[in-house]
Amino acid sequence: MEMLKTDRLKLAAHFVNSTNSPIFLTGKAGTGKTTFLRELTDLTHKTHIIVAPTGIAALHAKGVTIHSQFLLPLGSYLPTREPEGHFGSYGFYTQNTLAKRHTLNLARRKVLSTLDLLVIDEVSMLRADILDAIDYRLRSAKGNFTEPFGGTQVLMIGDLFQLPPIVKDQEWQALGRFYKCMHFFEAQALKQSGMVYVELDKIFRQKDDNFIAVLNRLRENRITREDIAFLNNFYKAPDEIKALKDTITLTTHNYIADGHNRKELDNLKSKSHYFEAIIENEFPESLYPLPKTLELKEGAQIMFIRNDSSGSAAFFNGKMAKVKSIDKGEITVGMADTGGEYVLKREVWENKKYVVNEETKELVEEVIGSFEQYPVKLAWAVTVHKSQGLTFDRAIIDVGKAFAPGQVYVALSRLTSLDGLTLRTRIGSEAINNDPDVVGFTQSAKAQESLEKLLQVHQKKYVERLLVHTFQLQGLVETMQRFVHESQSSMEFEDPQMKIAVQVIVADVQEEIPNTVKYQRQLLNLLQMDEQEKLMDRLEKGGMYYSNMMESCLRKLLVHTAEVERFSRTKSYREGLSEIELLLIRKLGQIRKASFLIPAILKGEVIGKMDSRNESLIKLRETIWKEAREAASENPKFATTKSGRKKTGKGAPKIKLAKGETYEITYALSESGKTIKEISEERGLAESTIKSHLAKGIASGKVSIHQHLGEDLIEEISRLITSKEGDLGMIRQENPDKYDYGTLKMVSVFLSLEEGKQR
Repeated sequence: MEMLKTDRLKLAAHFVNSTNSPIFLTGKAGTGKTTFLRELTDLTHKTHIIVAPTGIAALHAKGVTIHSQFLLPLGSYLPTREPEGHFGSYGFYTQNTLAKRHTLNLARRKVLSTLDLLVIDEVSMLRADILDAIDYRLRSAKGNFTEPFGGTQVLMIGDLFQLPPIVKDQEWQALGRFYKCMHFFEAQALKQSGMVYVELDKIFRQKDDNFIAVLNRLRENRITREDIAFLNNFYKAPDEIKALKDTITLTTHNYIADGHNRKELDNLKSKSHYFEAIIENEFPESLYPLPKTLELKEGAQIMFIRNDSSGSAAFFNGKMAKVKSIDKGEITVGMADTGGEYVLKREVWENKKYVVNEETKELVEEVIGSFEQYPVKLAWAVTVHKSQGLTFDRAIIDVGKAFAPGQVYVALSRLTSLDGLTLRTRIGSEAINNDPDVVGFTQSAKAQESLEKLLQVHQKKYVERLLVHTFQLQGLVETMQRFVHESQSSMEFEDPQMKIAVQVIVADVQEEIPNTVKYQRQLLNLLQMDEQEKLMDRLEKGGMYYSNMMESCLRKLLVHTAEVERFSRTKSYREGLSEIELLLIRKLGQIRKASFLIPAILKGEVIGKMDSRNESLIKLRETIWKEAREAASENPKFATTKSGRKKTGKGAPKIKLAKGETYEITYALSESGKTIKEISEERGLAESTIKSHLAKGIASGKVSIHQHLGEDLIEEISRLITSKEGDLGMIRQENPDKYDYGTLKMVSVFLSLEEGKQR
């Protein structure tokens, strides 16, 4: 990989891809943590999600917030099963609370159950109690209470010398009973699992060795009087600072930064222009990367707050500029470093969630809302807190009122060199304070064995874990048995084969458990004896056998699902089948992956993504599903004619056809070339009903409007819909004999579809 510029970054990638150990990836500012995170998707074969403690951090990491993903209530988590009431009334919750009052919904449970890897960005802000809440959620979702995080690998990225976690005195009174301090490394889950400490050591932001040395001593609480005196040489008097151009001030408090920006903007004589953000669907205010209304003037000093998404690298996060002109809504800025002009374009921030795609059973990102705005903010001043992750060539540092550990270090480390440093206030020794808990943890973590040795140890553990868990079938059996037990009271099938369909699969898998136990023992013995050739041979043969077995079980389940899908009032039952299907596919994927992963790890090969293997699994599922649906539609035990009419009399089912299937029948008849009238006659349904079906088909892309309506009519109705702003009722009232509602609806959805393509 091109981005793996240092041995430490390569090692971090190896630890992710060939071990299961929790990892803390850290390093000084500018060492490549963000780059590693950005390219993680191209580095790992593991199913993963990215989370962060705050909304802005989640947007920056292109992930989601911890609280939204794990459905955690607001407040403090106490790692005990006791009721929260035992700890007072101050917003506490426990395992008992999460299990009984704040349960995971099906969608999130599916996501968490598929995870191989959880990535937590900006972990310095994460409190130990919240990491333990994550641990409990993952154990619950995976049904694995014996391993920390339910067996999910956790990659934590951040710099403990930057933003610390926040805890109030009332919270600490109870939390102090469980934790020595609130930093994430005190989480009980990590005490059980241990953690590999990977510190990136090559700095890409600063090149000045003297500056780097001062920053390192400042970071590690080893700053000297000589260092402070050296830094204070960069102090400038107020009159000197006034003469500085295109320079941002880093300060400690929001009110100072906001006040400075307001004052400078008001001093400009030019006219204010206001630009409203375009917000669509779900994008809560807590996620806004910018104010909803952006106020700018010609002459305003601004800063870009994200990288250029176009790929042309016209700007980056933290790049300074000045507004040169605002004309007819077009904003032209002059770049501070080159003086070159650039016309601002709106950028889009996406709010997303992770879901399991019901068709492919893959973990995917689903965009649920967006925020569109010009990617700039006023930049005469910014807080140290909000400057994290930014890079400046020049800055005025105002940290005389530093109140949090590490603020002075964060502020200074934003700069690329000492040439751009100006101090508004002199730095006193009392302002330089790093958290002693962080310093102590860092010193002990650095005393671990070499990363190369640790990698070998954890790789062997990972191979052992793969051999055991990949061919472990007991959990799958227990989940299916639980489903059978619960469904017996909710579903009654007249057909005996449908009644025992899942039980047959359970019996097939359960029968194999004694064999898998022996097989696991053989594999582990071969691993311990270092009989790699024999191990790989047994793994290949056994993998083929169990892969075929899981494929057979999946086939039976999907046939049953296709049959059940034809009936209504089976939603909860179908959801249960979907969960079992996900488990079967995941187990099949694990078996196939282990057959490749284990030999690769033992041979010391570099492991990356496995897209082709994932795609083949998706295609297999699609093929089986198609065959299953065909088998269900051709099965004579279902009481429907080819045209979709329900049979009556003896042998008719007591459960109705599912609503969705009647649409599919209409779509199929349409695709065969039949007209609306012919479909209506064949199905014995009114033409208005058929047109309603076709409108849904047009919206979903399953039906072509041009097969049923002429171009002139489509164009004529389209003009009417546009002129009446989509009010179909008004068009119908004004033309009672010319257009029926079904035709209008067909054109309306077609028009919406075309407009969506043009956006």
